[in-house]
Parts: sequence; C-alpha cells; structure tokens
Amino acid sequence: MPPLPNDQTTLSRGGDHVDQSLPGLSPPNLTPDWLGLSGSGRRLQNCLVAVILLIILVPFSVPQAGTIPELMLADIYRQGLDLTHYRVSEKLDGVRARWDGTHLISRGGHVFAAPEWFTTGFPAMPLDGELWMGRGRYEEVSSIVRTQHPHDGWRHVRFMTFDLPAHGGTFAQRVIAMNGLKTESASPYLGIIEQQRVESEEDLLKWLNRVIDEGGEGLMLHRDTALYASGRSQDLLKLKLFTDAEATVIGYRPGKGQFAGLIGSLKVRTDNGIIFFIGSGLSHEQRRRPPPLHSRVSFRHQGLTENGIPRFPVFLRIRDEEPR
Repeated sequence: MPPLPNDQTTLSRGGDHVDQSLPGLSPPNLTPDWLGLSGSGRRLQNCLVAVILLIILVPFSVPQAGTIPELMLADIYRQGLDLTHYRVSEKLDGVRARWDGTHLISRGGHVFAAPEWFTTGFPAMPLDGELWMGRGRYEEVSSIVRTQHPHDGWRHVRFMTFDLPAHGGTFAQRVIAMNGLKTESASPYLGIIEQQRVESEEDLLKWLNRVIDEGGEGLMLHRDTALYASGRSQDLLKLKLFTDAEATVIGYRPGKGQFAGLIGSLKVRTDNGIIFFIGSGLSHEQRRRPPPLHSRVSFRHQGLTENGIPRFPVFLRIRDEEPR
C-alpha cells in the first residue's frame, strides 16, 4: 500500500505523488497546533475551512450567466412597404437587455449588476428594451452597465421598453399594454418608447433625417399584426442612412506607411462566415491597441458584393456590452 501523501502532495489516479506546492513556499497551516490534528485529520480540517469560505463568499460573487434570451431581431427596411400596417419608433443607440421579472439580462445571457433601487417598481412580466442614456452616449452607458457591481452610475440610465415578449398578443395589443405600464409603474428608471404611425414613405424619410440631424441613429418599424417571435423577420425592420452590422475579430493586418508599427486593419468574420478586413474608421489609439481577438465590433458598409462581402466597411465601435 503506498504511503499517504503529506500536506504538500496529492495522489494522481495512478497512485503517484504529485507536488502541487509553489516553489519556495510552504502551504499555510490552517489548523492551530493546540487542536492536535495532523496528517489526514488536518487535511479534513482544511477542507472544512474551504467549504465554509465558499458558503460565505458565494452571495457576494459577480453576476452569473443565465439563459440566453431569445430576442426578436430586426431585418433591413426596403422600399415599397404598405406603411399603414406598421408602427414606427426611434432606434435607440443603447445596450439591448431583457427584463425577466427579476433580473436584467444581456444579449449573451449575462445578468447585469443593476442596483435594487433601479429595478424597484418594474413589472413581474418580461420586458424587451434598451438601457439608454441619450443620443450619442452608447460608450457611456456600455461602460456603466458592464461593471460587475451595483453603483450610482445607473442613476443616469433608463430602461426604455419597446416590446413585451411574453404577452401573447399582436404588436398593436402589446403597445396598448406597454402604454398601461406608464401609469402602473412609478419607477423613474422605466420608460416606454413611443410608437407612431406614418402616412407615407416621404413622411418616414423626413422623420429619419430629423432623427439623424438631432444625433439619433435611425428608425424601427413593427408590424401591427405580428406576434413576438425570436429571430429575424420582416415583422421588425430597421431604417438607417447607412447599413450597419456586426462581426467578430479573428486577426490583424499590420500597417504600412504612416501606420507602420500599428494595426493596419482588422480581420473579421460575420455570423454567416464571411471573412474580410476593416481598416477605415480606426483611430490612432485603436490601431495601437486594437479590439482584442474574439471581440464583437460594429461596422458600417454600403451594400454587399456578389460574394456577400460588405462594400467599403467602416469601423464604428466595439460592441462590449457583457458584464465582466
């Protein structure tokens, strides 16, 4: 029978001793000498201490990942639609979130560390919306909500609701229910995005240009008769002056000339597997410290080639919305 290991070793599956201590360091003596424990008794004592510490510290851990919400996603608006069947609202440039009745959850399924006072008064029903601070303030709101502990920065944020994923009715019926939340909830941090009708495409484009001139991002169109369904469809459309999309950074191309020693462009891959490079739109600092590998980035482009590659892609920002 092999000898029992001492405090600095453990047994492998084959019965061999494996040293787990750091060179030059001895494991701390977690048991006072006066208890008279040694050998296996001391190891049992150390295990009990570890379990107690785990029980104490778990309630103070950072927000954990939950179920990834099945979100309704927007397709691109195309001319020729019968606009009488749609409700229109401004597209807010914030951080997408799902309220599940208890927590705010990111697109990736992580729980935002929203303070308790922020969500006090939120309804028990699920809400789909945007964590928002105002036009042109995406970077600020993203920084606030990514922090893994509650803090006062959330006092500048509002959760702007644009849909009720568990309602079961048409969008027209969901709009009525959302408007009812305005009077049912006294929370100053819960807002409802106004849904309006437009008479013609001319009116739609006038509204779009006004939003852009005022620093907004674009418009969203919801089909009146649509039920809430995850995925992308013509029931939810987005209208912007430029087409934007997201991709994952998978590499870099070194810079030349004025960008020698820096990053010349990002090698990215879209969700449908298209690989290309984005060089325009990167600041000097972003070329010096580029978005990390596997990060998500937003870019703007002017349509697609026959091979599905975005034309004239321009980097916009890192889509860094997950708590960390």
